[in-house]
Amino acid sequence: MISQLSWKVGGQQGEGVESTDKIFSTALTRLGYYLYGYRHFSSRIKGGHTNNKIRISTKPIRAISDDLDILVAFDQETIDVNAHELRENGVIIADAKVNPVVPEGVKARLFPVPITAIAEELGTSLFKNMAASGASWALLGLPLEVFNKAVEEEFGRKGAAVVEKNIEAVRKAAEFVLELNGGPLPEFQLEPADGRQKLFMIGNDAIGLGAVAAGCRFMPAYPITPASEVMEYLIKTLPKFGGTVIQTEDEIAACTMAIGANYGGVRALTASAGPGLSLMMEAIGLAGMTETPVVIVDTQRGGPSTGLPTKQEQSDVLAMIYGTHGEIPKIVLSPSTIEECFYDTVEAFNLAEIYQVPVILLTDLQLSLGKQTAEPLDFKKVTIERGALQQGELQPNEDNKLFKRYEFTESGVSPRVIPGQKHGLHHVTGVEHDQEGRPSESPENRKKMMDKRMSKLKTVSKKVTDAIKVDAPHENPDLLIIGMGSTGGTIDEARRRLDASGIKSNHITVRLLHPFPAEELAPYLEKAKQVVVVENNATAQLASLIKLNAGYADKLNSMLKYNGNPFLPAEITKYCQELNLVWQR
Repeated sequence: MISQLSWKVGGQQGEGVESTDKIFSTALTRLGYYLYGYRHFSSRIKGGHTNNKIRISTKPIRAISDDLDILVAFDQETIDVNAHELRENGVIIADAKVNPVVPEGVKARLFPVPITAIAEELGTSLFKNMAASGASWALLGLPLEVFNKAVEEEFGRKGAAVVEKNIEAVRKAAEFVLELNGGPLPEFQLEPADGRQKLFMIGNDAIGLGAVAAGCRFMPAYPITPASEVMEYLIKTLPKFGGTVIQTEDEIAACTMAIGANYGGVRALTASAGPGLSLMMEAIGLAGMTETPVVIVDTQRGGPSTGLPTKQEQSDVLAMIYGTHGEIPKIVLSPSTIEECFYDTVEAFNLAEIYQVPVILLTDLQLSLGKQTAEPLDFKKVTIERGALQQGELQPNEDNKLFKRYEFTESGVSPRVIPGQKHGLHHVTGVEHDQEGRPSESPENRKKMMDKRMSKLKTVSKKVTDAIKVDAPHENPDLLIIGMGSTGGTIDEARRRLDASGIKSNHITVRLLHPFPAEELAPYLEKAKQVVVVENNATAQLASLIKLNAGYADKLNSMLKYNGNPFLPAEITKYCQELNLVWQR
């Protein structure tokens, strides 16, 4: 028996690939397996090759696999595009309708299954996704009753007849492939899972859930890949808690509406991707100048311009830190797991109100849309901190003066009020202003106000939970590998291989990108012989931040990937082994 296995389904977009993967994954989750998924899809509604890859394991995993055990193909293109990933003696389950052929040089076993024919016998080709899943499930020798339960949960709302026909498609395909092979594949029998309850979700859903838990009750947004699922999740969920979602005319309106809601005392967020964040920059500057808290999610994708809307990249880092004209304090957080997407969203709302600044939650496409197993969330960890928001009755101001909304304080954070509070009247403007909000062009006031706003950032790295996430078992490692976002799990897997080959490595995931936690990172940079910075962009943006804030440029080596695909463990392993050999010479 084996402890892990990789499975992929592919076909034309709109052909049922997503639902095939969904039922298959749901059933595996019910059995207690750990899963990690990757979606390869085109930036169109229908047509174009798409595939979903799932890695199944009895132990926690946070990386896609280097190779492939089973490929389910609805068409020949899927075989041509993906067969090179199959390990020797891997399996292709293909729709017999397309007369599938194994490409030359690929040592795989082909199982032609009448997937479409089975579906059409039951009334419609729509049932072929269940037939494909059923054939896969049967070859793995897993209990069909668990799979059928997942089918019932997915299609129950459509009525008993639909459920029965889907289950029948599963049964017919399972029987066909088992007869064809003479039973399940013994080399693909998975060890029993632990059976423990786990979550299986995408990062965007975790962000949406985190927003609800944080007390967010309003989301204005404009749909964009790969951020739309945050909006879709909250459309269904917020009304249950008295909140609402508004689809705005564009990202500019989305950001300004979120700022307005927060100014009014309602926790609000918006979510977008690089092109949308570009449009929001002036509004983000307004939030900085008016010291209005706001949370903004940037789900990075391939750029620039329209770029690669459905592909992995981490190239918005410097734009999120330096994108606004002028200088404002802001916080940029970068979660690296599903769990962190949830907890960091809660923390983002708290930080935004504590420091009265915009907080950008920076994910990437793989973390946003790649489904993966997560541990059950602990809602007892959720706390609400509203900072210097003045609640209750305010004291009258001296001589009927206005409220000092932008009062100079030692921390840089001024008392904040909600519009309509008695004795809280003040000016709000995007131009430079005095302590009461009145426009002011005084050089002395300008410097004091700038110093006040920027001083807020001094304590952020100490306030944030795990500004850097450290796994450093070695006092003086050969390599320190640094990453951000979804690269963390892939780096960890590569490190296990490096350790097995005699290369001692430590790993740091930078979770607070701005203000940069240089003080926390420096000791680990100092002790490492060499440093490898792994990131999905062409200009080494994270490495640039390290050099700018912490130094050690002579030790830094950048491993960059910007072809739209996430890193594989084998790629990082090979790069680090070659670097170590060069350094030893």
